[in-house]
Amino acid sequence: MKLYYSPGACSLSPHIVLRELGHAFDLEQVDLGTKKTASGADFLKVNPKGYVPALVLDNGEVLTEGPAILQYLADTKGGGGLLPPVGDLRRYHVIEWLNFVSTELHKTYSPLFAPGTSAPHKAACKELLARRYAQTEQALQGRPYVTGDSVSLADVYLFVVNSWAKFVDVDLAPYPAIKAFQGRMAARPAVQAALKAEGLL
Repeated sequence: MKLYYSPGACSLSPHIVLRELGHAFDLEQVDLGTKKTASGADFLKVNPKGYVPALVLDNGEVLTEGPAILQYLADTKGGGGLLPPVGDLRRYHVIEWLNFVSTELHKTYSPLFAPGTSAPHKAACKELLARRYAQTEQALQGRPYVTGDSVSLADVYLFVVNSWAKFVDVDLAPYPAIKAFQGRMAARPAVQAALKAEGLL
């Protein structure tokens, strides 16, 4: 498999999961401005949507969208401890959190990175993030991960999205459980290896 990524972007979550599960894979960096890959290829021919992640499977098929890639990677390893089996209610709580991170956190961060976003719109995004982080903080009360005592796909995605806070002046200090969670996740060997590979350490 080959993962197309941009350092620190949401593609970091499948990168971490590839390492957590012990998949064999290659990496290729994408310049999201030029849509060129590190080898000089046209990334739009890999993913016409123009954004990462994109995972090229061993049969040549391309899978896009982070939550879909995460579930695929886990299912090819029997869940790998990161995703409970079909029919287990815990699986659907993981998917519930993947959707929450994707739609309520990830997409609320996106305008904060866009240079054309107005100040009022940025302020509204930060207000929404504060409400969503209050809910996330509550979910982490008394447990190390959002769905319980063991790490899941949702935790990896949440860790990556939370890591964007420092770049757009979102203060996580009011959320001690989230900050402790970030520390736990950052200490994982697969996370450290992925961060190092992307030049983020």
